[in-house]
Amino acid sequence: MKIVIIEDDLRIVEMIAMALYIRWPNIKVISTRFGEEGIEIVSNENPDAVVLDLGLPDIDGLLVLKAIRRYSDLPVLILTVRTIESDIVQGLELGADDYMVKPFKQLELLARLHGMIKRHQKSDDGEIISTGSIQLNTLTRILELGSKEIILTSTECRLMRHFIFNAGKIVTIQSLAEVLWGDNYLGAANAMRVYIRRLREKLEEDLKTPRFIITKPGIGYILIKNNIKMPNN
Repeated sequence: MKIVIIEDDLRIVEMIAMALYIRWPNIKVISTRFGEEGIEIVSNENPDAVVLDLGLPDIDGLLVLKAIRRYSDLPVLILTVRTIESDIVQGLELGADDYMVKPFKQLELLARLHGMIKRHQKSDDGEIISTGSIQLNTLTRILELGSKEIILTSTECRLMRHFIFNAGKIVTIQSLAEVLWGDNYLGAANAMRVYIRRLREKLEEDLKTPRFIITKPGIGYILIKNNIKMPNN
């Protein structure tokens, strides 16, 4: 396995590399502190996953993510000190598979990377699933809502797949966290709210009165099974 780390703090790089070598002794770790060089390395090396900082000395990490997504759908984990919600939303919108804030726990980082890589390896064939007026192609990540086509990020696609398979049932925050990261973790509920809001912004006509994804306070969410067919435009 091969991991690329794009991070300008050498201590962080060493922490991540040490954890990776303990978990996977034969892993190959490639690192750079520059975004432009990181883009080139990812293109040439075709790694299994990328750990990406946003505060790089030459260009913003979000631009690096955007460049990577032009030619690859490989798993990308953003690891940054930025806690501003707009950065999190933008990172997910640009196609990041996950978002962690420093300081971080090494075991949690390993678990998230492992989950990302495993899901990516299983997602090549894709499938088409549906409920009510919603149909999802997990290969293209296109969700059809009546006559409307919505492009989802890989994270949103995994969440919608879980929702569709459990349409009409309450989906707990813990189960959603397990879908994304393989396990629940402290702060998962806050991160999940960001993901759900982004999904609602794409699905709902009125965010104040959602009719597809409904919140069950203190428990989780429910995808309404018999949602009304959207009219063709």
